[in-house]
Amino acid sequence: MSKRALAPIACWLAAPMDRDVREAIHRLRAAPGIVRVAVMPDVHLAAGVCIGVAAASSSWIYPQAVGGDIGCGMLAVGTDVEAAALDEARATRVLTGLAKAIPARRRNRHEAIQPPDATCAPLSHPRLDAIRRNEAALKFATLGSGNHFLELQADEEGRLWLMIHSGSRVLGPAVRDHYLELARPVGHGLFAIEVDSDPGAGYLHDAGCARAWADASRRAIAREAGRVLADVLGASLRWESAIATDHNHVALERHGGVDLWVHRKGAMRARGGEQGVLPGSMGSLSYHVEGRGYPQALCSSAHGAGRLLSRTAARAKVTERDLARQMADVWYNTRLAPRLLDEAPSAYKDIRAVLRAQRDLTKVIRTLRPVLNYKGV
Repeated sequence: MSKRALAPIACWLAAPMDRDVREAIHRLRAAPGIVRVAVMPDVHLAAGVCIGVAAASSSWIYPQAVGGDIGCGMLAVGTDVEAAALDEARATRVLTGLAKAIPARRRNRHEAIQPPDATCAPLSHPRLDAIRRNEAALKFATLGSGNHFLELQADEEGRLWLMIHSGSRVLGPAVRDHYLELARPVGHGLFAIEVDSDPGAGYLHDAGCARAWADASRRAIAREAGRVLADVLGASLRWESAIATDHNHVALERHGGVDLWVHRKGAMRARGGEQGVLPGSMGSLSYHVEGRGYPQALCSSAHGAGRLLSRTAARAKVTERDLARQMADVWYNTRLAPRLLDEAPSAYKDIRAVLRAQRDLTKVIRTLRPVLNYKGV
């Protein structure tokens, strides 16, 4: 039997790829049904399929090429106050208010916020739907931990913005794991599902529900944060300014005159004129961008700075003093410093290098500097 030809690849790199990353992408290119791969400048290693990759297939779905946090993404909303309104005393009140209003992990049943009906269609398997109705309901409008965050930022005119990064919490991983059990092994640790099969239809339905759930959860988080900002600063959210995007999904899209299943894992859709949010680290600039619709990139973009150091390496290298120096101009909960070392700015790539590497893919429409950062641990 002849060896399968590798799918074409296009890369936008901020630095040379590590060997492990290169080998993982090589395995993806050789997988059945994969017809095109685009590598973003924030690419880094992850289980199964690297983060920072868009891959198009003709008739197969790869749950690993979406990942567990289905629908994970960004929401940015402007306010009607200046960032200068936030002084040290008010920043302390905001951080305290956010910690009460937006838990990191789960809510008590008496304070649970119900997801809107649009995200509550029954999932395809009773086990998954039980998770949606129970544990997922208690995690709706919670932030999560790791690289998920809520940040207040100042734009070039000094206007205060809210930015949220969160995902589908327990729901996305449950969907991924359920369908990986039904998927077919295709070699090198990859698993695939035929689109035109019952598991294929089930995955697309359930992943779509998780994606909608994650978007609704971010909007609910924003509303809770808006109440805190109203109480402390007298601020209102300007929803007409909102930019919403996600970076873990699969969707049927037309590229080169052909309908393809485009998987994005840590990659943001960036069609021509489409606005997106490109976060840096918790101590660096972030950007609002507009897509250029670049065909070879499958109309995709990086989803952020991307990790430079693994969490283990960051915890070994970064000290609390390093974190305090890197966060000198940003309010955050310093009592959590020992648990935030793996999220230090130096653990991430330079977001400016990412932007330079992908100037074919997006253009900057707004630059924002961090003022206050709230993370769950």
